Amino acid sequence: MSEQRRSDQVILFLGQGLGLGRIPFAPGTVGTLPGLLLVWVFWQGGDEIYLALTAVVTLSAVWIAGRSAESLGVADDPRIVIDEIAGVLVAFALVPPSWLALAVGFCVFRILDIAKPPPISTADRQVKGGLGIVLDDVLAGIGTNLVLQLLFRVLGVGV
Repeated sequence: MSEQRRSDQVILFLGQGLGLGRIPFAPGTVGTLPGLLLVWVFWQGGDEIYLALTAVVTLSAVWIAGRSAESLGVADDPRIVIDEIAGVLVAFALVPPSWLALAVGFCVFRILDIAKPPPISTADRQVKGGLGIVLDDVLAGIGTNLVLQLLFRVLGVGV
């Protein structure tokens, strides 16, 4: 196997969320799960580490998603789930760590990602390539983050 082919397979494996995006049912939902594990791990490092690692993953996701789409020959193949991973990391940035926050945030994120209310739907339709694949999920993550901040910081739910 050529070095280029091996490299493409690694990129696709990452783009498909370590292969979870290949699951035939609800690949976006299943593909979000590794993101939740990363959220928990990143929370352990504190806010600055969390934000830095989320930026690295999100920027990498744009490139990986674009390359994965090229490999698959489909603009936004549902098997590409690295965008869900990046989006869910954004969803939990600066959110007080708890199992309740993870559960609520996961549900809100999936609802926003699936329903795609404006401006998420606008970004999904108008922005192409790797950036377009990731942007709608980052916007769903921002929306989720606002809900979580309201619940856990402003209203003090679960405190």
